[in-house]
Amino acid sequence: MDEKDQEILRLLHKGLPLDPEPFKAIGDKLWIDEMSVISRLASMHQSGQIRHLGVFFDSRKLGYSGVLAAMQVPPEALSRVSEALQKIPGVTHNYLRDGEPNLWFTLIAHGEEEERRLFDQIRRESGISDIKLFPSRRLFKVRTDID
Repeated sequence: MDEKDQEILRLLHKGLPLDPEPFKAIGDKLWIDEMSVISRLASMHQSGQIRHLGVFFDSRKLGYSGVLAAMQVPPEALSRVSEALQKIPGVTHNYLRDGEPNLWFTLIAHGEEEERRLFDQIRRESGISDIKLFPSRRLFKVRTDID
């Protein structure tokens, strides 16, 4: 990763420009063209230097609520249940942890009715009825400074 790559990442960490051509706007600040910005990002992604380019949004301001959830899944069912969770709208991610419960996931929903419906779907598709819920109480801002 050279200095130009680092400059691109620094600018992206501050926010993607709200512009019809955001990568051109970034390139203009760095005296390179839009395709160079895109190519550099693609190269960093392919080499594993960056894993994902995406946004974080304040789901509460959009009328959503989030919940951390956990369930105990038998070892032989972990793969099946994890794959089922990945297909359910609102499940942002799931991960395995040591101890009990062993499978944790986060879910965002637009209102209590949708949340209830999604958890009913999760119970049906996973075959696990006991899901522990830990509703969000505080918002944590994820931020990385690469300077």
